[in-house]
Amino acid sequence: MATIGYAELPVPGGGDAPQWPGALAALATAVDGHLVQHAANQADRDSLYADAPLHTVVTADDSTVWIKTSSTSNSWGTVYEPPGPWKSITLADGVMSVGGETAEYRIVGKRAYMRGRVGRVDENPWHGAGTVIAPTPLEARPAQRATWAGGQSMTGDPVTGVCRIECGTAIVWHSQDGASGGIWVDISGNYWLD
Repeated sequence: MATIGYAELPVPGGGDAPQWPGALAALATAVDGHLVQHAANQADRDSLYADAPLHTVVTADDSTVWIKTSSTSNSWGTVYEPPGPWKSITLADGVMSVGGETAEYRIVGKRAYMRGRVGRVDENPWHGAGTVIAPTPLEARPAQRATWAGGQSMTGDPVTGVCRIECGTAIVWHSQDGASGGIWVDISGNYWLD
């Protein structure tokens, strides 16, 4: 039987007429591997398509898209995953959200994102270094300590309107601004979990 296109789809010709049912089945089988398949979620995908061929594409009801990355095992790569919901961060004693910006995090794939602005409950400036802002939520704890630049108010030295945020088992504030540190700290940043 002749074939056509990059997928080499079987195309029955005049001499194949007595075998049309078989020819149509061969065409359907050849096309199937190039169609986008559907699943309700990851568990459904694994149940339905574990033995699917390499490069099979599956979409989920929440718009997640996966591609099969192995011809011998149930291994998938995530092409797109919708962002998870923002979840509140439980702040350390003496720390509160300020400016209407709640301290929150969300997980997207293997990355954690944080946002929010925090200050001291007594409304005094942050001072010193190594102040714990919050314990890091368990699902957002990185395999290795993450560090990023965070904004802070410029109550003290205006040149140091940036602080350092570290995240391991706790979200920690560091600054060279000494005893005249900022009134608030912005914890917005993101990092790899693995």
